[in-house]
Amino acid sequence: MPNWRNYILYFCCCFYLKVVKTIGLREVWYFGLQYQDTKGFSTWLKLNKKVTAQDVRKESPLLFKFRAKFFPEDVSEELIQDATQRLFFLQVKEGILNDDIYCPPETAVLLASYAVQAKYADYNKEVHKPGYLSSEHLLPQRVLDQHKLNKEQWEERIQVWHEEHKGMMREESMMEYLKIAQDLEMYGVNYFNIKNKKGTELWLGVDGLCFVKGTLCSADQKFVIKPIDKKAPDFVFYAPRLRINKRILALCMGNHELYMRRRKPDTIEVQQMKAQAREEKNLKKMERAVLENEKKKRELAEKEKEKIEKEKEELMERLKRIEEQTRKAQQELEEQTQRALELEQERKRAQEEAERLESDLKSAEDAKMALLQQSENQMKNQEHLATELADLTSKISLLEDAKKKKEEEALEWQQKATTVQEDLEKTKEELKNKVMVPQEPLNAENEHDENDESSAEASAELTAAATYKDRSEEERMTEAEKNERLQKHLLALSSELANARDESKKTANDIIHADNMRAGRDKYKTLRQIRSGNTKQRIDEFECM
Repeated sequence: MPNWRNYILYFCCCFYLKVVKTIGLREVWYFGLQYQDTKGFSTWLKLNKKVTAQDVRKESPLLFKFRAKFFPEDVSEELIQDATQRLFFLQVKEGILNDDIYCPPETAVLLASYAVQAKYADYNKEVHKPGYLSSEHLLPQRVLDQHKLNKEQWEERIQVWHEEHKGMMREESMMEYLKIAQDLEMYGVNYFNIKNKKGTELWLGVDGLCFVKGTLCSADQKFVIKPIDKKAPDFVFYAPRLRINKRILALCMGNHELYMRRRKPDTIEVQQMKAQAREEKNLKKMERAVLENEKKKRELAEKEKEKIEKEKEELMERLKRIEEQTRKAQQELEEQTQRALELEQERKRAQEEAERLESDLKSAEDAKMALLQQSENQMKNQEHLATELADLTSKISLLEDAKKKKEEEALEWQQKATTVQEDLEKTKEELKNKVMVPQEPLNAENEHDENDESSAEASAELTAAATYKDRSEEERMTEAEKNERLQKHLLALSSELANARDESKKTANDIIHADNMRAGRDKYKTLRQIRSGNTKQRIDEFECM
């Protein structure tokens, strides 16, 4: 039966290459396969050696993690491919959420908003309803425990900044996340438990900026760094195992190699990769521009459609009001017509009464004349006739008064009838004007277009770096110092979270971070301060810890 573990080297190399090929990764110098050795320490698989020659656990299946081993100094300048950026984004985000990389609360909230933008794209209140982040792991548990805020309140704060990132592409969101995260004190640092000559337990951090200039020697558990400064003593520390020293050495060599590589002209391969990345980025920008244009056209068409629908509803409502006004006017017209007819009848009756009174008056006068004639003829009956004459005269007077009164009533009814007739004509004219008002079309067509890495040797020389004068990393500024908008965001978040913070739950890292902030220190200023100091003094400080 064959010893299958002899073939694991071939398998691991193939596995590594398969992963790289599958995701189209070309910036392979950052990555490696990580595993836990027999003592439980994390280490990196050497692809040029048999797995059986390495301290791999005797278990099945073997677990390897494809992870970033070395970190760039400036993610925006060095990470070329989108695949590389995404892998770094996922690993750094995991480190922050697991609290392997310390992140202050306000920065954690801002980073969470970029992570949400990378996953959900632009905030849309119609799609991203309250609770859309309830199942997401966006903040370190330390941050959640230190503040008296519930899930909904955290979501509200993240959502506000998510909305702020509108228009930002997913790749841009991940890059903004990394640009902020790379300024964190523990970003890209591998920590090892060591002791100095006094036996004090300390942590040694190895990263790509604090590289070693001098000769490194590792023997047994002792690790010796011989500085270039001949007057300075050796920098000596002790690791729990020889293998730890070898891993520290390998990391130092790998970081040094990348440090030197960054300060040399790009290779043809890197130049081609950058050119291809620029072309792909421009193509994505063009595609996004086209999509944004189409989106704007659709939004414009939707707005126009909504406008037309609104105008239609307004016109329908206006038509209903006009119809109601017309109905009321018609009803009033009928009432006024009926009233006019009644007034006309009253007028006729008054006129007839006046005519009758006129006739009676005439008859009375005729009778008067006849009586007068008789009085002349009948002098004998003068007293009797005088009495009758007085009666007739009185009756005539009454009739005249009645006639005058009826004439006045007839005149009054005539005036009322005229007024009613004028009101009727006026109402007809107003009704005619209302009905004749031009109305806008109730239906309108939308005229808008829809197109609108280590070796096993015991020592290694790392003196080559002294020949380069490029130490631009000492002059770097954090993203918050360069970006005024980011400064405002972080200040606003810090102020907002201050009232809900439980000061009794501060960790040692929180206290160290606060001290650094008060002193105005960051990782780049600290690096500049360390390099400008006396080597012997720094080693003496280390030995006195």
